[in-house]
Amino acid sequence: MSHARTTSLPGRSDHPPRRSFSLDGHEVAVAAIGPGLHIVSTPIGNLGDITLRALSTLAAADLIACEDTRVTRKLLDRYAITAPLTPYHDHNAATARPKLLQKLAEGAAIALVSDAGTPLVSDPGFKLVRAAQDAGYAVTAIPGASSVLAAMTVSGLPTDRFFFAGFLPPKQAARRARIAELARVPATLVVFEAGPRVAETLADLAAALGEREAAVCRELTKLHEETRRGPLATLARESANGETRGEFVLVIAPPPAVQPTEDDADALLRAALARTSLKDAVGEVAVATGLPRRTLYQRALALADEKDPESE
Repeated sequence: MSHARTTSLPGRSDHPPRRSFSLDGHEVAVAAIGPGLHIVSTPIGNLGDITLRALSTLAAADLIACEDTRVTRKLLDRYAITAPLTPYHDHNAATARPKLLQKLAEGAAIALVSDAGTPLVSDPGFKLVRAAQDAGYAVTAIPGASSVLAAMTVSGLPTDRFFFAGFLPPKQAARRARIAELARVPATLVVFEAGPRVAETLADLAAALGEREAAVCRELTKLHEETRRGPLATLARESANGETRGEFVLVIAPPPAVQPTEDDADALLRAALARTSLKDAVGEVAVATGLPRRTLYQRALALADEKDPESE
């Protein structure tokens, strides 16, 4: 493989990375990328799930900041990318971040990756991105694989609105409190969980959320990929003796729509009638509750009569 176009950073004496990658046995030369921080999505399991733009960016980067250099090295070796790596994770972020910002100040093009998927989703990249933006450096996203979206697409659950809750607390009391907060979210929920805690978490979800439909997605895009669907309680029982190895994503259906009672509608109508016309009040409450306008109109007339005794 040829040693193509290169650039050197101020003060660097080591050999700069080769600006190319290998695809199906063919070397692909890449052009230099602009200075700044490049947020690069990487595969969540299957190493073939990487974009050409991501490969070009990684190959052209002066430095790649990653959670675990051993994990990222496997990806780079697959595509013959020799850009240097530096660790950036929860345990060293406070000391590593100033060094990365200094390199950005020197004009470096730095790629930020996570162990899998899209950076900043349950990893420490947020503070680096914020610091880079505050310092005026360019920050560019190179989108790609995401276990959140992959799980949503195979779950068979509503995708028009969803709420990503990340990892729930490992301690049961805190986890149950967090689930109680999530119970009111009017959207499909997406949760990450470690294999050994999946059954316990599903049991807590079932206890708090009832018989909502859910999907348990394990090892997405990998050899032993599996998705199980059913009511939360059923999935909890199955998981008690199920496989705990691998990465898990839980997708939970949104809460069922609650039909407002007559008292609910009357309360909304009274509040609306206090500040607007009868017609507009009926329109507002119809939109808010989904109740028929004719029904609400009759209720509004009755409430207006109650408010004005002289009309009798």
